[in-house]
Amino acid sequence: MTKPMLHALLTLLAAVTCGAQSPGENSALTPNEAKAREIFQRVIGFKTSVGLAQVPVMAEYLAGEFRAAGFPDGDIHILPLGETASLVVRYRGDGSGGKPILFMAHMDVVTAKREDWQRDPFTLLEQDGYFYGRGTLDIKVGVAELTATFLRLKTAGFVPKRDLVIVFSGDEEVTQDTIRDLAKNHRDLIDAEFALNSDAGGGTLDEATGKPVIYTVQTAEKTYTSYELTVRNPGGHSSQPRADNAIYELADALKKVQAYRFPVMWSATTLAYFKATGEHTRGKLGKMMSQFAANPKGKAAADFLFNDPAHVGITRTTCIPTLLRGGHADNALPQSATATINCRIFPGVKPVDVRDTLATIAGPKVEVAVVGPSQWSEASPLRADVIEAVTRAIRVRHPGVPVVPKQESGATDGLVLRAAGIPTYGVNDTFIKDSDDFAHGLNERLPVKSFYDGLEYWYLLLKDLGRPLG
Repeated sequence: MTKPMLHALLTLLAAVTCGAQSPGENSALTPNEAKAREIFQRVIGFKTSVGLAQVPVMAEYLAGEFRAAGFPDGDIHILPLGETASLVVRYRGDGSGGKPILFMAHMDVVTAKREDWQRDPFTLLEQDGYFYGRGTLDIKVGVAELTATFLRLKTAGFVPKRDLVIVFSGDEEVTQDTIRDLAKNHRDLIDAEFALNSDAGGGTLDEATGKPVIYTVQTAEKTYTSYELTVRNPGGHSSQPRADNAIYELADALKKVQAYRFPVMWSATTLAYFKATGEHTRGKLGKMMSQFAANPKGKAAADFLFNDPAHVGITRTTCIPTLLRGGHADNALPQSATATINCRIFPGVKPVDVRDTLATIAGPKVEVAVVGPSQWSEASPLRADVIEAVTRAIRVRHPGVPVVPKQESGATDGLVLRAAGIPTYGVNDTFIKDSDDFAHGLNERLPVKSFYDGLEYWYLLLKDLGRPLG
């Protein structure tokens, strides 16, 4: 075979292979879908995990897309902060409809090591009905969809009745300094009546049928706070052991924390969630959810949910040891021993009160200190206009699906905005099976159908909430 023939054959094989892996890149896509997919591919390609300083580069790329669509430079703000940055883009309304609405996502992602993944985590790959790559689910999909929707509306000449503002933070997965910076130092850029967060909420698909089961709107988040429990001791030679050993005493304190159950708590959000979810959950779990919703003071339901890792956090504050260190030499009695306790605190409970509870449980020999900053907030009110608008947009693709509020056991940037007085609602468009959720894990993926459905969802939602008068 000649070299030109070989080259032609290799070129053909490459084209066939690319076509097989990327069926979304074809003429069947609308111009808006094609642009959204292009943006999705580009943002997945930026290695925006901590320590790589790629968030500002990604922000510059996105800013260029907004400029090209006609957004004025004065409405595009890249705000550097250390190695990272935030991006705020304002879509000007005619001023007739009140305060702005924020639309949120974050540009950073959890660290992903190429050697651990089956595929390159920073190359978008479409295969077997999924998009693969770090951030496909958490939450560069939100970045791509919101950006594409702003571009689509701008191109169509849409003028909302109030300003619509994109807020893309740069370190949600680590310290959340960028959203804190916006709330504290750039409030004029993000002041709003409420915020919609693409990094929370979403739909669940049935494992067997793939049909939508329920859609949740996140209205509350638990406070993320860590504490260090430390026991100190004069130490000594290991050949002369004593009963007062720092490691033993810390272990005793940890067993007391393990045995303690924080009081059962509830809110309008959690009771509505358990009521609706219980009706659509099979077996004893569904029955206990319904019982809790009807009577949260009932012991049987609360005890059952306490032993369910996915739902215990919706019923109370939880604290669990995550890190442990102690001693300084193999042949010496430990002079100190420290455990890190990570707590997810029920909305409205102050972290200082949890610290005091831990100190009481652990006993007088144990020091209890807060690790790092802590943010707490009340739940967002259940606004009928928000719930109704989200329901209308969701049911275009998923008619009849129940839409219910939910409290998040984790934490997002929404926690910071709620604490700053901006009610925030998690309204992620993704519908996915629990077994397909690999956010923060290996081989993260997103159903292709969900991506394109999400584009229409955001388009309808933004037009609904920002529609002109008349």
